[in-house]
Amino acid sequence: MIKRLGRQPWVLSCVGSALAGYLKLVYHTNRFVVVPEGVHDETEKQLPVIVAMWHGQHFMVPFAKPAHWPAKVMISRSADGEVNAIAASKFGLGLIRASGGKNARQIKKRGGMRGFIEAVRALKDGYSIAMTADVPKGPARVAGEGIVQLAKHSGRPILPVAVATSRSIELNSWDKASVNLPFGKGSIAVGDMIWVPGDTEDEALESYRKQVEDGLNAATRHAYQLVGRANG
Repeated sequence: MIKRLGRQPWVLSCVGSALAGYLKLVYHTNRFVVVPEGVHDETEKQLPVIVAMWHGQHFMVPFAKPAHWPAKVMISRSADGEVNAIAASKFGLGLIRASGGKNARQIKKRGGMRGFIEAVRALKDGYSIAMTADVPKGPARVAGEGIVQLAKHSGRPILPVAVATSRSIELNSWDKASVNLPFGKGSIAVGDMIWVPGDTEDEALESYRKQVEDGLNAATRHAYQLVGRANG
């Protein structure tokens, strides 16, 4: 009964709205810095971009972009994804309801191919796309190939982004999720853009996948160092 109630649309809507309100509280009660200096001005010259983030570290990423940048976020079609989608819509983000997988069966079940096509079209229309680089459910912080394929076929660069706060609760989940807390210091760390040439052969994509993984890990370490913490 409780499990069924938790999946009711009105319950998910209430939880999603509450999540959005809480994240706004966290953002406005932490003293945030953005590094490197001038990164927004430099990034604006290359819009649209593909924003890469890690699962479990993604909740505050909507605040990493200026409000006037059009963007969509790729979110799974699960119940948890529905909550995240409702919260994202409160921040003015467009939605692409899909997620990746480790094999063809998972990709089909999760709407990965349809989501990929939607993302390519959105990038061509000028929308930046935010998506997690690692694939549910793990291993955590290991980049999948999907984000690299999207960069290859769209011609748009991947931008690693990490957000950290000095106060948070670390969950024992597959993605090492971090629940950011208010009233502290915050940081937004942006890595170097990663361009994947359109003529890259599939067997050569591994090097770019590793670049995304290394870039996100470096951005995450930097974000945590800026708030005086070890890497999350």
